Amino acid sequence: MLKSLFVLPILLLSILSPQQPPATSTPSSIPVEAARMVNPVRPTPESQAHAKKMYGYDCAMCHGANGNGKGELVADMKLVLKDYTDPEALKGLSDGELFYIIKNGKGQMSGEGDRARPEDLWNMVILVRSFAKR
Repeated sequence: MLKSLFVLPILLLSILSPQQPPATSTPSSIPVEAARMVNPVRPTPESQAHAKKMYGYDCAMCHGANGNGKGELVADMKLVLKDYTDPEALKGLSDGELFYIIKNGKGQMSGEGDRARPEDLWNMVILVRSFAKR
C-alpha cells in the first residue's frame, strides 16, 4: 500500500507531463543535414598519405593502426570500439555521419574541430572506409 503511494505520483507526472516531439536527427544524435552530406573529395595518393598521418597522430591510439579498435588506450580506458576492418561496422553510417563524428567527436572521443580542414576530414572518411577493404 505504501509503495503505491510513491508510484502513483510518478506515474501521474509522467502521463501528464508534455511529451517530447520526435527528434529531427538520426538516432545517434547526428543532425539530419550532416547525415545527408556527400563526400566532395576525390582521394589522391598524397591526400590519403596525409589522412593516414593524421590518423596515426590522433586516432590510432584508440582505434588501432589498422582500424581494428584495439589501440593502446582501449584497455586502459575500458572501451569497446568498433572494428573498422569488418565491413559491417560502418554499414549503417553515411559519409556525412562519419565526417560529423570525426569533426565533432562522439562519446569520449574528442573531435578534430577546426584543427583540420574539411578536405582533410573527408579524406579521413575515405581512409576509415578503406580499412574494411584490406
